[in-house]
Formats: sequence, C-alpha cells, structure tokens
Amino acid sequence: MGNISKLKPILLVFLFFLLTHISIGASTPRYIPVDNIALNCGTYGNSTDRYYQHEWIGDIEPSKFAPKEERNQKSITSNAKSRDPSVETVPFMNARLSYSQFTYVFHVTSGPKFVRLFFYADSYSDFDGSLAFFTVKANSKFTLLSNFSASILANYLGGSKRLSKEFCINVEEDQKLNLTFIPKPSANSSRFFAFVNGIEIVSMPTYLYYSNPEKSSPPYVGQSSQFSIDNNSALEMIHRLNIGGSSLSPTEDTGMFREWSDSTYLLSGGVIPRQPNLTPNYSAIPNYTAPDNVYRSAITMGPNITWNLQSNLTWGLSVDPGFDYLVRLHFCEIEPSITMAGERPFIIYIDNKTAEDNADVIMWSGGRDTPWYQDYVVRVDQDKSTLFIALHPGKATNAIYDAILNGAEVFKLNDGDNNLAGPNPASTLLPSPPPAQQTASTSNSRKTRFIAIGTGVGLFLALLTLACCVVVWKLRSSKRYGSYYPVSKCWFWSDQNKGKSSRTKASSLPEELCRQFSLEEIKTATHNFNEELVIGVGGFGKVYKGFIDDGTTTVAIKRLNPESKQGAKEFWKEIEMLSQLRHVHLVSLIGYSNDEREMTLVYDYMSNGTLREHLYDTNKDPLSWIQRLEICVGAACGLNYLHTGVKHPIIHRDVKTTNILLDENYVAKVSDFGLSKEGQDDKAVSTMVKGTFGYLDPDYARRRQLTEKSDVYSFGVVLFEVLCARKALNPKLEEEQWNLANWARKCIEKGTMGEIIDPNLMGKVAPECFKVYVDIAESCVRDQGSQRPTMNDVMDKLNFALQRQKEANAAKETINPYGRETYTEVLSFHVSDTTEACRYNNIFSGHVSESDSGTWLTTNNTGMTYPSLESDTVKCEDVFTDTSNISKA
Repeated sequence: MGNISKLKPILLVFLFFLLTHISIGASTPRYIPVDNIALNCGTYGNSTDRYYQHEWIGDIEPSKFAPKEERNQKSITSNAKSRDPSVETVPFMNARLSYSQFTYVFHVTSGPKFVRLFFYADSYSDFDGSLAFFTVKANSKFTLLSNFSASILANYLGGSKRLSKEFCINVEEDQKLNLTFIPKPSANSSRFFAFVNGIEIVSMPTYLYYSNPEKSSPPYVGQSSQFSIDNNSALEMIHRLNIGGSSLSPTEDTGMFREWSDSTYLLSGGVIPRQPNLTPNYSAIPNYTAPDNVYRSAITMGPNITWNLQSNLTWGLSVDPGFDYLVRLHFCEIEPSITMAGERPFIIYIDNKTAEDNADVIMWSGGRDTPWYQDYVVRVDQDKSTLFIALHPGKATNAIYDAILNGAEVFKLNDGDNNLAGPNPASTLLPSPPPAQQTASTSNSRKTRFIAIGTGVGLFLALLTLACCVVVWKLRSSKRYGSYYPVSKCWFWSDQNKGKSSRTKASSLPEELCRQFSLEEIKTATHNFNEELVIGVGGFGKVYKGFIDDGTTTVAIKRLNPESKQGAKEFWKEIEMLSQLRHVHLVSLIGYSNDEREMTLVYDYMSNGTLREHLYDTNKDPLSWIQRLEICVGAACGLNYLHTGVKHPIIHRDVKTTNILLDENYVAKVSDFGLSKEGQDDKAVSTMVKGTFGYLDPDYARRRQLTEKSDVYSFGVVLFEVLCARKALNPKLEEEQWNLANWARKCIEKGTMGEIIDPNLMGKVAPECFKVYVDIAESCVRDQGSQRPTMNDVMDKLNFALQRQKEANAAKETINPYGRETYTEVLSFHVSDTTEACRYNNIFSGHVSESDSGTWLTTNNTGMTYPSLESDTVKCEDVFTDTSNISKA
C-alpha cells in the first residue's frame, strides 16, 4: 500500500502528460484547466446540463461548497416559479437566496481564473424577483456587481431570463477565492435579497489576458504609452465575437468553456470569406487562444476598391462609460490570393482614434493560415456608451485596398476603486429635468417677472381664465386636424383638487408644456400599471393602454424604465419636441407626469400599433400594397415637416418601423423623439452617435457628423422593410442577408430584387410602381449622405409611386371589373433604370436639378402634394402651429 501511495504523484503527472499529448494530437488542441468547478446552486449531488454535457456539483450540505452565512441568517434554496423550455435546467432552474449576505469559498490553485455567475431572472418561493438587488464582491477587494438586478437587466434586454456574467480574477499564492453576495440594505417594508443559480471557476493560462512582463504591454490608444494589465487587475468580459461565423458553445472552446457570439454589431457592409477545412498553423500564438472556427472565417470589405477607399468596416459595441477596456482583435489571413506581407495593409481605429496605422496580418503572423491577435487598451469617456472599432484600407504598392477581421474580445478593466460594476440603477435617483440656461440678464428678468406675478396675481388669474375659455372653445369647435393648435399658449388643464391635473407651469421646463398629470391619475388610468394593459416595450420602457377623463378618453402611456439607457434627458427632450410640434403625421403628446420619481408620457392612442407589427412575426392580416404605400407617404410627410417645416431642421435620429404608429384609419404617425437633435441649415452637427443598429446611417457612424440625410438612410431601410417584410438586422439568416439594406443593394446589383419581396405582395405590385419605389429606397441607403435625396424628394417620389400603382390598378379593373388585380410580369430593377425617373420629372411642375445621385425635383419644401395628383395621393396636410419660436432641441 505504501509503494502505491508513493506512485500516486507519478501516475497523476503521467496522466496529465498523456491527456496533454492526446489534446495536442486532436484537430483543435485544448487547454486543460487545473481548476474546473461548476456549481449548480440550490441542489444536491451531481448533475449534467442537457446541452453541453457539462458536469455540475450541488452546494447543499454536506457539499464542500456550501456557502458560509451570518449567524441565524440562513439562506434558502428554491426552484424558479416559471420555466422557459428553451433554457437548460442546469444551472438555471434552482437558486440559493438570502436576505443576508452569504459567501462561497473556493480552495483553488494560484493564478488567473474565469469566474462566471449564472442568473435566471424569476421569482422563487416567497422571493419576488423584482426585489433582488445585490452586490457581489471577490475576496473583499473587487466589486463585480453593484446594486445588480437580474430582473431589470432581463427586461431591458427583452429576451431570455437566462443571464450570465464572466470575470477574470487572479488568485495569489496561498489565497482562497471568496465570492460574497450582499443584498441591498432594505428600507420600509421592502426586503431586498441576493441570489445566484450557478457559479463556474475555471483556470486559464497565466498570460492569456494578463500582461506578460517579458513582453510589451498593449498600447494605450490615444496615449503615447503602454498599459500593463498586472495580477492586481480584474476584468469583466463584455463582448466575445466570432466575427465571420456562427456562435460557438462553451464546449466548442479550447478547454476554458468560453462562449463566442456571432457578430450582429457590424454597422457597414462586408463580405465573409470562409475556409471551413482550414487547419490553422499555430506557430505565432498559443493554440488555445481561440477556437479554430474563429480563424476559419472573417469579414472583409470585398472587391469594390472605389467603395472600399471611401468606407470602413465598422462595429459598434455597447459598453459602460468611464472605464478602460482591453480590446483584443483576432486575425488570420485565409484568402488564397493573399500570400505576402504588404498585400492587404489597413488602418485600425478604436473609439475614433488611430490604434494601428499599418496593420498587416501576414507581417505580424509570419504567414498565411497563421492566427494572430493584437491587444489594445482604450479609455471610454463618461458621455459615451458605444465603443466603435473600424478598419480602413491602407495604401501600398500591390495592395488590394481591403481589411480583414476574424474575431474580437472586449474586456472592462477595474477602476481605481477596484470596481467593475456599471452605474447604479437609475431607480435609486432619477435625475432632475435639465435646467434652463441662464445669464445674469435672464436671471434678473425672471425675478422681475415673479414680482409682477406676486403683485398682480388677480389680473393674471383673470387673464388665465379667459385664455383657458378661448382654448377650450377653439378645441371643441375645430376638427381634429383642421386648425392650428395654440401650442405656445398651451395652458395646463386646471383642477385644484389633490391628485388632479395641474395648471401650474413647471418652471424648470424649457417652455410651457401641455397637460401635467399626477401619479395618482396615471395609476388610475393604467389600473396601477397592470401588465395586461401593456401594449409595447421599447428602449424607454413599457407602453400601457390607459383611460383618462373618467374613462372617456383612451391614451397610450409610456413609463420610464429606471434601467433604460433612454433616461431623464430623453424624457424632457420628448416633451420639449412634441409640445411645440403639431402635424397630422406626428404622434400627438397629451401630457406627462413626473411625480415620485415616476416619469410617464401620455399620447394619443394609436389603435393599430406600430408599422412593424403588421409586417412580420405577427398574426395580424398583412397590409395591402396600397396601404403600405400610403403609410410610407405619410411617414415621409412627417419627417419632411421635421426637416423643413420648422425654423431649424429637426433630425429624428431613430427612424424605424417601431417608431411609426398607425391610428384607427392606418394613418402613419412618426413617434419617439427622445433622440432627436436640432440641426443646422445646410450644415452637419458633430455629436455622439445614437440610433438603432440596422437603421443607423454608416456615414454618420463613421464621421459623427449628423445631417437630415441620416434620417433619409434610416427611412430607406424602412422602405425595404415594408417591401420585403424582413427585419432590418437578422443574424438568423445567412451572413450576407443579415443587414437588410446591404442585402437589398446586392439584390439590386444582381437584378433579383423582385425575388425577395413579401410573398403576400406577389402579383399585387405593378411593375411601373415597383421601379419607382425601389429607385427611392436604393437612393436613400447609399453609403454617403451627399448621394442621398432629401426627405422632400422621397416624399414626392413615393407619391408618384402611389399614383402609378393606382393608375395600374384602375387599368386592370377596366379590363376585369369583378376580378382582383394581378400582375404577372417579373419584377426587376437596376440602378440604370431611368425611364420612371424621366416620367416622374415630366409629371410635376418644378425646378429639376442634376446631382451625383440622379435627377431630383426641387419643390417649395412645404410637404404639400400637387394639384395634378391631389385626388389620387395621400395628402400631407401641414397642420401645425407657428414654430418661429421653437426652442433648441
């Protein structure tokens, strides 16, 4: 027995080398972690997850991983109350929960570790999931999460309740790894608690992400220095992307159970070269750096040299502001035509700063099919929430003017307080409305005004009463859209009783706004925010169907989600905008509430919901082609009014099918002005990039120069969405079809556009209308803003497309008066098709001007239709107030 005991260490070493040898001989060599702990919290014994066949161990005593707890403050274990069949049972359906802090102690070897925390955002036993707010600390040193709410995060993401967080933490010699879960201190009757469903601790190679002291540290982008990530640092994985391929499961990693996502963050087009049978040559970096499949595919710019030199490959990645980030870019030159250094040089920009002015994959790696990676550290400022990575072709002899990227990883680095957690939830303290800018003179004038009000209050009240009577009389005697609304004198509806709408002007708001509701009224209108009344969810929060004025008026009430990235600033921007704009094709703001840290906006109720709800993923009857055209014309009218019908142009910045609402008559209303920006006549506005992926103008994303043409690009995506009934961005399709605008442009180049339209429209679209419509859409999504039409041009050409469709329908009806219009011609369009453009210019009376983008009609920019088409087009009635005093957006 003694001899056998002495042989055990030798046998273990032999086994380790045997496994290592087997691993090296496999097609994808694997790293074998020394520590590999998978803890299924709230369970007994061992279990296996059904998807990846990963072994997990329970934490209920007598398990060695049972947590340490405060005296007389025992945690409990429980099953989730509801279960999503798409989510694996292990480790998500059981949890450990406590109103007091508890600590897991892991006896591990020294060195860097992956720490993964798994959460299922649900309620458990008597624990209400919405009250789970807690902090997680590692070794009492690093704050991994602070005031964290899985429920809020899951609602914000709008998808699965399955959540995970991954961190990198270094464990010193003779040190344990402690993870402590600390509930937020409870107040009043609320009892906040902490919970966790699963924990993974996995060793990693010493210098996988930490700096090797024998090698150069990553450059600090924008600084003339390097940035060392030493053993006293902690990291949080934010993005891990297989840029050119599909997602990779933890078991497809190189032994460290990392999950690789497919890339849905590309803002501008590219092509995807693949070498599925490639055996990567790991002569330059360790073979565990990334899975083979990351290096077997990539995204490049393609063969169009002219387009390449004017464009970038750009990715926009969401991040927390105010932190340093490690950005790792993975490369492998896989295209057979590239064999030597200098054939594909390119420039790398990170956060709009030059990170590498002469990137060359073969020069770095030493050969084709040889993986390589480059690390950079960049600081993301406090006012930014998107990290941009962009590649641009370099110029050199024999260069092909292209760029390539295979994979990317982004890690947040702890700050000076050893904190990795993002900002606390907004619910802890909602910001006040933005203060009006004051000068000494304006301050004095306000004091004078207040004195005047104080000394002449009787006269003021008398005038106020008279004004209210006039307003009420005008509103009752006018049609809904038939006369001006006196917005600059829009007094609050009065009732002095507690809990009723207020008449007092909110002095901190930029202008006198419309009706101010109390929180009590809002709760009454929504039955205390009853979930059954939710009619939509967006970036701002949930939208409820509500009933005001004793139930006589139906409204839509948008409630701010405290965790929303659209917060108080956007709330006041929406009020500022819509209280001063009135147009038949803009959604009408009725009022707002800002009581007890609850922010809500009250709108006219749009009974037919969003345009998107009628295009795909819906049980609603499909819209007819005429309906779609009329909706597009209406939305274009609304946007054109924003661009040209006010003193200074207003750029919406978030045009998409979910922000086009339909009333009971399917009249289109442009909504959601939280991201809107006041433009400058004929000038671009330098600003932080905001918008929605899939609709975001690539020219704006590259240059951060905002113009009305950015709205035009987004609206072009909407036009293709309406025609094809496809999502603007859908990574579930083949890679070349992910981005609808790019895919449509490729189909136009091939002459196959007619093959990808909505099947419900087959045989319903007249070819002459189709050519005009696709011509408009294609011109809107051109890469450079200068090549796009104005929104006024778009509106007019859509009107013309509608006219052509009605003319064709009328001709069909003459031939077959009792049949349905069916068009058997093959629908096709090429950019060279100019017949319809000529016909368009002949119909309208106006000045025709030539530009690089084609022939366009210049009108008087009022948004009105022309008499020759008045009977057959959607009228863009300019029903709005005098906007000469519109405030700055």
